[in-house]
Amino acid sequence: MTLVLGTCSKGSFLLFFLLYSLEFTEIGFIQKKKACNREKEMSDRFFPNEMPNFVVESTVSGATSIDSLTNLLSLPYKTLSDHLKTAALALKETMVRETWGLSGKRVHDYTAYTGALGTAYLVFKAYQVTKNQNDLKLCSDIVKACDYASKDSGRVTFMCGRAGVYALGAVVAKHSGDTALQDRYLAKFKEIRFPSDLPNELLYGRAGFLWACSFLNKHIGKDTISTAYTRSVVDEIIKSGKRLAGKGRCPLMYEWHGKKYWGAAHGLAGIMHVLMDMELKPDEVEDVKVTLRYMIKNRFPSGNYPSSEGSESDRLVHWCHGAPGVTLTLVKAAEVLGDGDFLQAALDAGEVVWKRGLLKRVGICHGISGNAYVFLSLYRLTGNAEYLYRAKAFASFLSDRAEKLISEGKMHGGDRPYSLFEGIGGMGYLFLDMVEPSQARFPAYEI
Repeated sequence: MTLVLGTCSKGSFLLFFLLYSLEFTEIGFIQKKKACNREKEMSDRFFPNEMPNFVVESTVSGATSIDSLTNLLSLPYKTLSDHLKTAALALKETMVRETWGLSGKRVHDYTAYTGALGTAYLVFKAYQVTKNQNDLKLCSDIVKACDYASKDSGRVTFMCGRAGVYALGAVVAKHSGDTALQDRYLAKFKEIRFPSDLPNELLYGRAGFLWACSFLNKHIGKDTISTAYTRSVVDEIIKSGKRLAGKGRCPLMYEWHGKKYWGAAHGLAGIMHVLMDMELKPDEVEDVKVTLRYMIKNRFPSGNYPSSEGSESDRLVHWCHGAPGVTLTLVKAAEVLGDGDFLQAALDAGEVVWKRGLLKRVGICHGISGNAYVFLSLYRLTGNAEYLYRAKAFASFLSDRAEKLISEGKMHGGDRPYSLFEGIGGMGYLFLDMVEPSQARFPAYEI
């Protein structure tokens, strides 16, 4: 409606003003309602972090508070880590029983992400911490079963494919002193062929295969998988990224199922993380730097990161999507590329995880266990005890409250509760990593 003020009556003007005011009031109400809905949706995803910003460790091991979580936070570190190790070994036994023993030692899902290889990975971690030879033997047996179960699989990555089976198998065989078995797994690894429609991301794509190569080079020896072998894979990732990016502001861009993801599992953060472990040409290093700076520049005002290009939904604070996975990649960039901007961005993202990272799930992909690794990574990078405390706080929250909250229906035990990435296996892995926090690495992501 258009009114010419010079010709309208006083009554018409008042009516116009009233309608105009009501329209803006309604718009304001709708905007406020949307904001409230966003806040509620976010709060439904995580518990408010009411833990103190820092608790000084007690010099004695006894209880000093009526609150059990506060007691855990105030324990001497060695006492707490022993407590977590005991809990971890119990979780490991549960994982083995549920995924190995009850199935009659038959493997249906062989993957590290949700299947039996994830159990083997946890058992191997337990061996690394305790040096229990029974765990090493058990791990080897599970990997052999995964090898058989995966024989017809076309998947090629560490987390969700045959590369994980052969890589972990070779490393376990090395620790067992079985050179022939080690060589057999390595030979099978090098026989892996890529399907024509292979994506570039971490869970199912080229980056996930390259991560398995880095895993072998770390645990068996440098050049176990040569640069000449990995170079063609790197070339394809770089070429694909440039092709999709075109003349855009970000030099590298990738799609998975038609979406340009940013996160660790399927997007830029995961691919950049893996590329930084490769021998890159100077221009490729620059492309990685500029890609990460593009992500930093286009993060949300809250400090969190979009799950995909152009997304305006600031709600996911997971390893797979959002600040946690990006933080781990920025820590890697600060270590490898030596840029102060990446360090500051990692610290900023860590604040988001502290505020919004007590998720209502236990796992490492999209749960508290995975988010705790943000602080272990920042602790390793900075040496700042505050980050070790924050990792301890998230682990203590899980140890103290997860079982009760799950039983009350206030927390989710995972769609696959007896798995490494979605269930209690990741919690057990975290607890074992808390024994030597400076050596902790997010499983199947940090090298």
